[in-house]
Amino acid sequence: MASISIRPPWMLPDRAVTPENIHRRRREFLRQLGFVGSGLAWGPSLLAQTPATNAPAAGPQEARRNPEFSPKLPLTPERIVTNYNNFYEFSTQKDRVAQLVGRFRTQPWSIWVGGLCAKPMTLSWDDLMKVAPLEERVYRFRCVEAWSMVVPWTGFPLSKLLAQVEPTSDARYVKFTTVLRPDEMPGVQRLSDYPWPYTEGLRMDEAMHPLALIATGLFGKPLPKQNGGPVRLVVPWKYGYKSIKSIVKIELVREQPDTLWNALAPNEYPFESNVEPNVPHPRWSQATERDLATGNRIPTLPYNGYADQVASLYPRK
Repeated sequence: MASISIRPPWMLPDRAVTPENIHRRRREFLRQLGFVGSGLAWGPSLLAQTPATNAPAAGPQEARRNPEFSPKLPLTPERIVTNYNNFYEFSTQKDRVAQLVGRFRTQPWSIWVGGLCAKPMTLSWDDLMKVAPLEERVYRFRCVEAWSMVVPWTGFPLSKLLAQVEPTSDARYVKFTTVLRPDEMPGVQRLSDYPWPYTEGLRMDEAMHPLALIATGLFGKPLPKQNGGPVRLVVPWKYGYKSIKSIVKIELVREQPDTLWNALAPNEYPFESNVEPNVPHPRWSQATERDLATGNRIPTLPYNGYADQVASLYPRK
C-alpha cells in the first residue's frame, strides 16, 4: 500500500489528509486514496508493463453489438479499463489489482441461484453460457469516486437468468455474493475487519430491468480477473460498487439484504445508490466526473445518462 497519496481535485485538499496508520474503512481509504489520483496519473510506464488482461480460461466472447443498448460514445481505451480497477479483495490501489490477480482461479466456476424461487439451481460455466445469447452493450460506467469510463461489455440480461429459477411472489430483492478465497485474494487479509464476503443487492424490479446485465466479457474477450471475471453484474444507472464482481451466489429474498459498503458506511453508501448529480456524497460533489479517457471533467448525467429508461422506477415523493 502506498504511503503517499496524490489526491485528485474532487477530493479533500492535501492539508486535510489523515495519516495512513489510522485508516481502516473505506472512508479512510478514500481520504488516503490507495491509488494514484488525478484520473490518469499512474504514468505511461505502468500501462506499458502491466498486462492488458488476466482473463479466465474460457472461450472467446463473440457477440453482436446491440444498438438499442449502445450509445454512440467513444470507448475508454482497453489498457485503462483493464488497469484501473477497484477490487479491494486484491488491493486498495487501482493500478495494483491487475498485478495481483495471477493466483486467482476462475475456472472451473459455478453460480448458485436460489432462495425464494421454484427452481433453485447451480449453474456450471457451460450452463451459464447457455442461459441466453450473448450480446455486446456499450455502457457508461460511473464510480462513486467521481470518475467514469465507457465500456463495451459482453453478456446477457440478468432477467433471463432469474426467469429460469422462477421467483415466487415473496421475492422482493436479489442478493449477490462475491467469491471469497483469502489465499488467492491478498486484500482480504489486509482488510480483516471488513464484513467479507462482498455482497450487494437490488430490488426485484431493478434486477428485472432490461439494462441490468450479467457480464462475462469486455472488448470482445473473456472478462479479465481484475474486472470481476469470470462473471459480474453491470447496473449502469447506479454507482459502480453496485456492479458486484466474481459472482458465486444469487439469492432471492424478501427483506432488503445487507451489503458490504452500506454496512461499513451507510451515510456514504446507501442501498439504492443511483447516480444523482444533485445529491452530493457527504465529502464531495457528484455534479461532475473525470473522464479517464481524456482526463477532462464533464457533467454527470442523472441516472448516469439512463434516466429515460429507469426514472420511472423511482417516482418522486
